Amino acid sequence: MPMGKSLLRSLRFMREYRLAVIGAVMAVLAASATELAAPQILRQLVDEGIVLGNTTYIWYASAALVTLALLGGAAGFLQGHLSAKVSHNAAFNMRNEVFGKVQRLSFSYHDRAETGQLITRVTSDVDLVRDFIGGGLIQVISAVLILIGSAVFLISMNLTLAIIALSVFPATILILYFFVRKLGTMFRRFQQQLARLNTVLQENVAGVRVVRSFANEEFEHSRYQAANQELLNSGLEIRRSIANAFPLLFSVGSFGLAVVVWIGTRQIVEGTLTVGELVAFGSYLALMLQPLFVLGFGAQQIARAGAGAQRLFEILDAEIEVQEKADAVHLEKLNGVVVFDNVYLRYPGDDRDILKGVSFSVEANTTVAIVGATGSGKSTLVNLIARYYDVSQGAVHVDGHDVRDLTLSSLRRNIAVVMQEPVLFSGSIRDNIAYGRPDAALDEVETAASLAQAHEFISALPDGYATEIGERGVKLSGGQRQRIAIARALLVDPKILVLDDSSASVDPITERALQESLETLVGGRTTIVIASRLSSVRLADRIVLLDEGQIVDQGTHDELLGRSCLYAEIASTQLAGGSTVDAPAYCKLPPTPEGES
Repeated sequence: MPMGKSLLRSLRFMREYRLAVIGAVMAVLAASATELAAPQILRQLVDEGIVLGNTTYIWYASAALVTLALLGGAAGFLQGHLSAKVSHNAAFNMRNEVFGKVQRLSFSYHDRAETGQLITRVTSDVDLVRDFIGGGLIQVISAVLILIGSAVFLISMNLTLAIIALSVFPATILILYFFVRKLGTMFRRFQQQLARLNTVLQENVAGVRVVRSFANEEFEHSRYQAANQELLNSGLEIRRSIANAFPLLFSVGSFGLAVVVWIGTRQIVEGTLTVGELVAFGSYLALMLQPLFVLGFGAQQIARAGAGAQRLFEILDAEIEVQEKADAVHLEKLNGVVVFDNVYLRYPGDDRDILKGVSFSVEANTTVAIVGATGSGKSTLVNLIARYYDVSQGAVHVDGHDVRDLTLSSLRRNIAVVMQEPVLFSGSIRDNIAYGRPDAALDEVETAASLAQAHEFISALPDGYATEIGERGVKLSGGQRQRIAIARALLVDPKILVLDDSSASVDPITERALQESLETLVGGRTTIVIASRLSSVRLADRIVLLDEGQIVDQGTHDELLGRSCLYAEIASTQLAGGSTVDAPAYCKLPPTPEGES
């Protein structure tokens, strides 16, 4: 979308503040009227007061100029106050709308987007548009009013001088046109490089422990410096363009003013023009040049705001791939039957299927383990149940309903997913466990924590459940974060529980404790487990074996171990965790890793 169109679209955020907008425009009209009236009073002050020596008229004219200055100042103050009010409220609405859209965008969008880019758009780009609404837009309106008003007065006062004065404007406007057009591209590139710099910064702050552990500080510093250098180069390019354009603008305007003064002086000598009229004419010409210079200075702000608005609407116009139907069915409670019917999945922009013809069912209140080599599609498969992605072909059914026919809220409220990498939020432990049920009583939170084997370590903390865990739970170990994530899932009492390798981060002692309480964890609910340890899959009612996005076998642990070399290989390498694997004699398995025999 062109930047100009994006900038005009951004004005819709001012819609609910139309009264304040009208007030600001009226204040601009009043301020412009005082500026346009002042040269006429100045003309009369010179011709009727100073030239004729009329002291009384001089006092009256001077008082009128002071009154106009006070009225213009008051109008300017009112305009500034109302503009600030409108722009900050519009920015408030922009941030809310962009953030809301980011929350609704499908997982596939976030798979492609960079965090730094999104943060820059919600912060820096919004501020650029806000500055345009609060300052640049008013400057444009004021400049246009003064430009038109000054031209009218010039033509009415002296047509010859007006033609000379107006002859410089085509060249000035042409310079401004190319200037703004060039700046728009530059500022868009500048914002993109600023977003890239923010991405590098965000990655390093989030991954500071990894950087330190690999002693990679110098490499990361050079990476940040390279991004910073690109940003600096863009900024300098913009400054050079501005530095080249403005002297040219001033030269054209000054040339026109010099010609007008020269011819006007000759007309005074000839008696066809008074001194007051020349003074007034010069004032109006200055007023005409001032809007052009304002537009020149404001052009960079308009260009930056246009680039920012374009980037904002790229988010607001982004397609939400997982859409809820208008007649979607709302289910209060699920039984927990899950059926995959000939499911294919291809990510947007990809040319290969991640899942290929997957079909199997999970009965209510049973536990199914999904096993496969890395990259076989295990996590992708379970993401389809809560409809984080939509299938490319086939269907996923829950209790006989295609998940695409259900409301997203009722579907996801009955499903809890414990991810391999637990995501916690800054705040207390209690707040994180009660994230899905903020109104849960403390005893319910403690019960969920006990089932997740987290109550003991939480109680040992100085502030217990009120302990602040820091950003992303940085004050906790990986295993502690994982147990809190499990407790969070259990507190909502989901009918379908998905454990995506949720025991990978916990120590063997905690894992054994979790296994002992597994019957309580999965009791009364359908559980789908992606496991990396053999102890997790042995307790499953059925194991589904995936390979390159396809189901190659199903059965119990003993059944698969007795007939599938692929399962035996996975069990001996990925799932062993200290257990001994008895594979079929005809299978050639890799050696058991040291310490796991």
